[in-house]
Amino acid sequence: MSVIPTDMNIISNAAHTHEHHDAGGDTVFGFWLYLMTDCLLFASFFATYAVLYMNTAGGVSGKDIFELDFVALETAALLLSSITFGFAMISAHAQKKAITLMWLAVTFVLGAVFIGMEIYEFNHLISHGNGPQQSAFLSAFFSLVGLHGLHVTAGLIWMATMMIEISRRGLKSATVTRLSCLSLFWHFLDVVWICVFTVVYLMGVM
Repeated sequence: MSVIPTDMNIISNAAHTHEHHDAGGDTVFGFWLYLMTDCLLFASFFATYAVLYMNTAGGVSGKDIFELDFVALETAALLLSSITFGFAMISAHAQKKAITLMWLAVTFVLGAVFIGMEIYEFNHLISHGNGPQQSAFLSAFFSLVGLHGLHVTAGLIWMATMMIEISRRGLKSATVTRLSCLSLFWHFLDVVWICVFTVVYLMGVM
């Protein structure tokens, strides 16, 4: 008679596990849908920049203000952070808490370096009289690059929150799912930045 309850417990636990995996899959799928809407937002800003980048109002153009060496270092920091986040996800799936936190910390530092360099660039341009109010080109530039920077900042805040959660609660299934969503977001921002670097900076100096 004791076999029946045991079998029922096994079935119940399996059903619970299956439901939990389904919930995690739904969460990731829902986040994919969010990223698609974010693609539309960035696409509209790219389109605006494409229309306005020649409208300099007699002022500076990209060729006059862009420093490719500086932006290349900025780009390298963000792309490298994508690799370190990948290591963090591998460690998270392996349930290695300390290593996951280490790679997230490295990723956070690289992301912070990127934001710091972007703030420096903006401050440098504004201090030399090339603020967003000077021309349609500069307005579009600050808007597009600034939008991406705001997303990276939000990602850093989210990352710090996840590091606190992992340090306190460990790598539970729900936590790994949330970390997977953050990973998608971070890699998405890397792809967007590659487009920004190509369309704004590389084409801007030609």
